[in-house]
Order: sequence, then C-alpha cells, then structure tokens
Amino acid sequence: MSVILTGFMGTGKTTIGRQLAPRLGKPLVDTDQQIEQLEGRSITSIFATEGEGYFRAVERRVLAEAVQMDAVVATGGGTIADPENLKCMRAAGPVICLTADLDVILERTAAGSGRPLLGDTERRARVGELLRQRAAAYAQADVTIDTSHRAIDAILDDILAFLHNRQAHQRGQG
Repeated sequence: MSVILTGFMGTGKTTIGRQLAPRLGKPLVDTDQQIEQLEGRSITSIFATEGEGYFRAVERRVLAEAVQMDAVVATGGGTIADPENLKCMRAAGPVICLTADLDVILERTAAGSGRPLLGDTERRARVGELLRQRAAAYAQADVTIDTSHRAIDAILDDILAFLHNRQAHQRGQG
C-alpha cells in the first residue's frame, strides 16, 4: 500500500514526505523529481517547450508507476485534478491532501522556485485562481491537513494518527 500526498504547490508534500517515508519504512517517490529524471530536464523546461498537455501525460505515466512501489508518493500540485490520476491514487492507498493559507503558499513559492504555472502574472491572483480551480479535486482526498504555521512533527503526528485509525477501522471491517 502506498501513501499518497497531494495538495497545492508549497504545502509541504516533499518536505513532509521526506520525514514520513522513513517513519513508515517506505521509500519516498516524488513524482515531479521522477518526471525531471525521466525527461532529463526541469518541469519548467517541459512546460515551456512541450506544454502542459505533454507534461500531464508524462505525469500520468509516472504516477501509475510510483503508486505501485509501496512508497510515500509526493505528487505534483495538479496531479489529483486529472480524474484518471485520482482513480489511480485511490486504488493505491490513502490520499492525504496538505493545505496551507494563501499567504503561506505565496511565501513558500517565492521568486526563483521554478513554479511554471505561476509565471510572471500577479502571483496572489494566479495562486488564488489555481486553488479555486483545484478545490473540488483536493476535496476528494481521504483527509486534509493544514500545514500553515505548524511544526513538521505536529503534521507528521496528524498523518500517522490518521493512518493508524484508518488501518484499525479497516481491520474492524475485515
């Protein structure tokens, strides 16, 4: 069983994943890093030269492989918005959505972070727009955990408690 971390960019998926994976005795698979390795270039470069459609197709393939690895899988911010990806994620294990306040996201995704969908437009408006567009998809997660102004250990405790309770519930039904 994989544990899938989803949520908007800057909510802490990779950071939390790095700490969560060893606690669960699983490897961390970051789909964005996998895509960059597979393609031999940055996501920003992929978006610029091939477009979002190409990137999303590669992302779909990488996700399908990643969730089969019995790993903690940190997904890209828009991964869950694809219904095929959501189905794949749900079949592989619990889907945990990390969230953060708009101001926290803006701070964490400040200039130079290589975030292709933010571009050069007014960042606050663009982030708000993307959050609204993806809200229904993020709501499909099994649990949502706010990472704003919280210590990593507190976030990990919430995730581990959720996973423990979920496992206990499943045993009770089996």
